[in-house]
Amino acid sequence: MSVRTTEAPPGPTTTDGDRLPREHVRVIALLLVSAFVVILNETTMGVALPAVMEEFDIPESSGQWLTTGFLLTMAVVIPSTGWLLQRLGTRGAFILAMSLFTTGTFLAAIAPVFGLLVAARVVQASGTAIMMPLLMTTVMSTVPPHRRGRVMGNVSLVIAVAPALGPTVSGGVVTALGWREVFWVVLPIAAVSLLLGSLLVRDVADRAPTRLDPLSLLLAAVAFGGLVYGLSTLGEAAQHDLPVSPAVPLVAGAVFLGLFVWRQLVLQRTDSALLDLRVFRAPGFSVGLSVMAVSMIAMFGMIIGLPLVLQRGMGLDALTAGLLMLPGGLLMGLLGPVVGRLYDRVGPRPLAIPGVAAVGVAMLLFASLSPTSPLWLVVVGHLVLSLGLAFIFTPTFTSALGGLRPGLYSHGSAAITTVQQLAGAAGTAMFVALLTLRKVTLVDAGATQAEATAGGAQLAFTVAAVVIVGALVLATRLRKSEAPQPAPAH
Repeated sequence: MSVRTTEAPPGPTTTDGDRLPREHVRVIALLLVSAFVVILNETTMGVALPAVMEEFDIPESSGQWLTTGFLLTMAVVIPSTGWLLQRLGTRGAFILAMSLFTTGTFLAAIAPVFGLLVAARVVQASGTAIMMPLLMTTVMSTVPPHRRGRVMGNVSLVIAVAPALGPTVSGGVVTALGWREVFWVVLPIAAVSLLLGSLLVRDVADRAPTRLDPLSLLLAAVAFGGLVYGLSTLGEAAQHDLPVSPAVPLVAGAVFLGLFVWRQLVLQRTDSALLDLRVFRAPGFSVGLSVMAVSMIAMFGMIIGLPLVLQRGMGLDALTAGLLMLPGGLLMGLLGPVVGRLYDRVGPRPLAIPGVAAVGVAMLLFASLSPTSPLWLVVVGHLVLSLGLAFIFTPTFTSALGGLRPGLYSHGSAAITTVQQLAGAAGTAMFVALLTLRKVTLVDAGATQAEATAGGAQLAFTVAAVVIVGALVLATRLRKSEAPQPAPAH
């Protein structure tokens, strides 16, 4: 059983009507900026990949490891962040996260060979994996329940807008300066965040010096790494034969996931689990997480699928494709705080239900795209999608975490971020696999490459619209979680 050493009150320290303490506002603002930068970085390499492949003279199958390696590292590290945050506290976890990210960014910018570039992305991903659970845990520990919606609105801005803007930012920088400058632009921001964090960030929640279970870490690495890798290679397997079938890592991941769950159920009896699964028993957690996961599948599918149809189906360049997606990203960012305030007033259901419906409509609009479609249709579809996602993420994150007791905040944040990665990989795999299979069929039937790509995207977006129906049903069960009760004394 763990022995707790409290360095700050375990929950929010304000009362109704009070402002947040200034030091908490500074910490949350710094975490928001830092998280935005590290999450933005997650999706920058897709647009930059052709330039990287040309410089290092590598095939596409090797180049994709810049993204796959990043996702794999995230999947392996995130399940341990619940334990890590309790062990290191807010300050220690922030310094570790930004130190890793800053170091990885510098190494990527100067990488003389492709192998070092991949290694640098792994180091970056290790820091990124810690940052998002740290941000959510800090918000839940410092913000009182009646104000969480508006603050979590800013968190959802980071989660949703940063990945969506990544291709746009990367496209502009790569076109104007080159792929290395993507990292040089990010590096000073990361370094300043690290410096400010070392000066300003203090622990705002309990620290629990629990022992790390090596077996849990190994099981998590194989389970989540296998699932993400298997999903990531599904799309590639649809195009040509692979040395290892995606079924192998998927089955291995599923088996080890079962073993991981069993191990956590045993360890949580003594509060020593790497990822405490009691979060799934909290009111509203599983429902909120499920709606979020389905929405993430749609969002990441769009992030990979829409640029493909714009560039290969409609003949646009990377920068133009990114700019067409910019208004939607900005709309989502502007709506985050607004939706957060609405959540504090009306709860999750009146926001999430129309939000999910809007995402379904957007998928149907994208399913109508063809090589001759007007560009305004793309912008409208992306705006509708962004509107819907803005109304989904804040309610689902806030209601999911709101039912947890303070001692489980870090584990709940880690569980949410883990599912995000799995959902992102699943969305990408689904879109690429469906698009590729349909494209091959259409080419064999005599269609042009552009027509076949558009036809494949139409099938993928249609299937996504059908999947969204499941999220719509789940959204009707969302409810505003009550304030968490204090953890029982140990």
